[in-house]
Amino acid sequence: MCRLGVAAATAIFVMGCASTPAPIEQMAVSKAAISNATSAGGNEFAPLQIKSAIDKMGSAERAMAEKDYVHARQLAEQAQVDAQLAEAMARTAKAQKAADALKEDSRALRQEINRKAE
Repeated sequence: MCRLGVAAATAIFVMGCASTPAPIEQMAVSKAAISNATSAGGNEFAPLQIKSAIDKMGSAERAMAEKDYVHARQLAEQAQVDAQLAEAMARTAKAQKAADALKEDSRALRQEINRKAE
């Protein structure tokens, strides 16, 4: 009976000491998302979101250095979401600029056609 109690206590102790694995993959995914957002024009079109992503990534890296893997993963996930939002905002803004330019070109072409038709 005593051995069973010692074995159970040892199992509980080992489970309590088991650490959370480092979120290395999540960190890499988040860094890639920030890079993609920056390449898409996030600094120009979504500066607050890209700054938030970069700040959270820095905090995640500090948490990793302190071996606070749960907090590091949470921050890295938040950084990824912020970066994805920045990328989407940048792509939307670029598409809107292109649509506006096309609309202006179309308007100018209509004016030219009307002018020649007179």
